[in-house]
Amino acid sequence: MTRRIVAVTAGLSQPSSTRLLTDQLTAAVTAQVTARGEAASVEVIEVRELATDLAQLMTSGLATPRMDEARELVSSADGLVLVTPVFNGSYAGLFKLFVDALSPDSLTGMPVIVAATAGTARHSLVLDFAMRPLLTYLRAVVVPTGVFAATEDFGGAEAGSGLASRVRRAASELAALVVAETGAVAGFAEGSADRDRSDRAARSSGVGLAPVTPFEQLLAGHTG
Repeated sequence: MTRRIVAVTAGLSQPSSTRLLTDQLTAAVTAQVTARGEAASVEVIEVRELATDLAQLMTSGLATPRMDEARELVSSADGLVLVTPVFNGSYAGLFKLFVDALSPDSLTGMPVIVAATAGTARHSLVLDFAMRPLLTYLRAVVVPTGVFAATEDFGGAEAGSGLASRVRRAASELAALVVAETGAVAGFAEGSADRDRSDRAARSSGVGLAPVTPFEQLLAGHTG
């Protein structure tokens, strides 16, 4: 069976350290899924390429075909890798805009790696104090190891060894959930076959649902 891994990367430049970390994570996840006897396919969503589509959806409620495709891709994945740069002590606004555009039911039971990049390690707590609560609210299953990379993690002879270890550990935890290996990740995957079917049934991309009635129409004829 081929497991579908979808990566959402919110870097603003090209190339970017955020995309570099995304590629390292998806390569490690692919290797870990393969090591468990299954194949993995990877699809990457570059959020910056959807900036105009996101603005249209959030301001008018009208989704473009590209936005619908992205939402379908996320909700149908077997596992997600979410990576954002850090701005002013939290995830990027464009990253949050993309998450806000998802259906509230699109990540139910979804195995997820959270990861972030920044210029300094002082921002590393963004993983546990911003990203993890956001994904927990959406009922995703966030793996224990978050991956943070500062600028210094990407260069130098000795740099990156700690990052590489975190990447491998997070990838192993995600692969165990995606492949549903019994007893993996502190028991998260026990009984996962039945739970996976239930979670998938509960997921909805929100694409094709009836549009929300505008407040102006709902309040027509009311005063005060």
